Amino acid sequence: MTETTADPVQACPIAPVVDLVFSRWTTPILWTLNEYGVQRFVELHRRIGAITPKVLTQRLRQLGRDGLITRTYHAEVPPRVEYDISPLGRSLAPLFHSLAEWSPNLAEVDAARARFDATEPAHRRP
Repeated sequence: MTETTADPVQACPIAPVVDLVFSRWTTPILWTLNEYGVQRFVELHRRIGAITPKVLTQRLRQLGRDGLITRTYHAEVPPRVEYDISPLGRSLAPLFHSLAEWSPNLAEVDAARARFDATEPAHRRP
C-alpha cells in the first residue's frame, strides 16, 4: 500500500485563510479597525493592549502587504499616520460577526474542559 501526500490546500481549502486571518495579533487588529474605524498607532496599541509596539508595527506592515489594511501618512508637523481596514479586510466582517455570535459557546468549552480535567490524569492532558 502506498501513502499519498495530499496537498494541504486541497485537504483543507480554508487553511490558508485561517493562517492569514487568525495568525497571532491579526484578528485583534482587524477587529479593532473594523469596529472603531481609522486609528492612529497609539490608539490602536491602547485598544489592543498586551501587544508590544514592535509586534504591532510588524503586524501592521504585514496586513498592509496583504491588502487587509491601509496606511495613510499625513505630511504635517508633527507627521501623522493613520490605519484603516481596507475593503478587502472589511469583507471579513461577516466572519467576525459569526465568531462573535458563537462566542457564548465558550462557556460550554470551559465546562467540557473542566469535565475532561476532572476525569483525565494530569500527565495525559493536552
